Parts: sequence; C-alpha cells; structure tokens
Amino acid sequence: MDRFDFSPLFRSTIGFDRLTRLVDAAARVDSAALAYPPYNIEKTGEDAYRLTMAVAGFSPDEIDVTVHENSLLVTGKAKKEDENGRYLHRGIARRTFERRFSLADHIKVVGASLVNGMLHVDLVHEVPEEAKPRKIAIGTGQPEVVEKIAA
Repeated sequence: MDRFDFSPLFRSTIGFDRLTRLVDAAARVDSAALAYPPYNIEKTGEDAYRLTMAVAGFSPDEIDVTVHENSLLVTGKAKKEDENGRYLHRGIARRTFERRFSLADHIKVVGASLVNGMLHVDLVHEVPEEAKPRKIAIGTGQPEVVEKIAA
C-alpha cells in the first residue's frame, strides 16, 4: 500500500486536529492486519482445490466456515484466556479474524478439517448436467413442426 504525506494539506487548517489525526491514522493502516491469517490456495486435482489457512492456537469450535451463494466466509473467534502472568512472550496471534473468498460458479465446499494448526477447506468444481455442452444430432428427414398451444 502506498503511503501519502498529507502534512502539506494540514498546514493551512486550524481547529481540525482530530480530523487530521483520523486521516493520518487511516493512511497508516497496517497491511499485516489485513493479511491475517495467511492462506494458500492449491489445485489438488483436475476439478479439486484446497484452501489452507494458518490458524495456530484455534480449536475447531472457535472457527466457522460458512458458504452463502458464491461467497465463502471463514471466521475465527478466540476465546478469552486467563492471563495471570503466564506468558513471558506471546508471539502466536490469537485475534479474531474474518476472511471472505469469492467462489466461481459451480464451486462447492465439500469439507473442512483442522490439522496441526492448519485449516483445510476442500472445494470441487461440479458443473451440473444441464449446464454442460451437449451435442445435437442432425436428422435427414423432414423437419417436425412444433405447434404452439395457447394456455
């Protein structure tokens, strides 16, 4: 993300200190927070895919995988832990997250599993029979007339 220096714009403003701080804070949005948790998308077969997310420290009951129309939503809600000085250093992130993925037409989620801190969501591309191309046989006889009957 490119950073812009807004300070020349604020030199001539008086009484807009709060607005200045808000705009400056918005310009410094942490791109790492937007990329949490990290994920991979891999092709596992001709019509199969796997979404893998690094969710160390989360249990299956803290993660929700929801599909609605062509949208896949993965959310994680970390339970509050009693932190009575148990940690000397805490480097494993356990913050609430929400990741939304747009799915192409005819992509179906067939399962999800959590193994060794990695959430695996398996997807498959299934085109229904009525959407597949079909070959029309060409006849040699007289064409049949299809009558339209009024309803």
